[in-house]
Amino acid sequence: MTKLKDLKARLREDAEFREEYARVEALVRARTAAQLTPAALARRLGTTQSAVARPEGGRVSPSFATLRRYAEATGTRLTVGLVPADG
Repeated sequence: MTKLKDLKARLREDAEFREEYARVEALVRARTAAQLTPAALARRLGTTQSAVARPEGGRVSPSFATLRRYAEATGTRLTVGLVPADG
């Protein structure tokens, strides 16, 4: 049986997984830093708890407008940037 720790280490070797994990982690970190539960954030956004859980769980990619509302509700600032591609 594979240990969770070993599975996570193996998955972190994949660049696409690392990028998605960082995106999801940023949403959760913003919410928890604002000391909000998913239900409390949902109330601030005027939506359901499941709508908050979907992007936090990586099941959907939120729109720019949703990210902007999420940032406002958590007291954070949304930034977007372009960086040179490798190679």
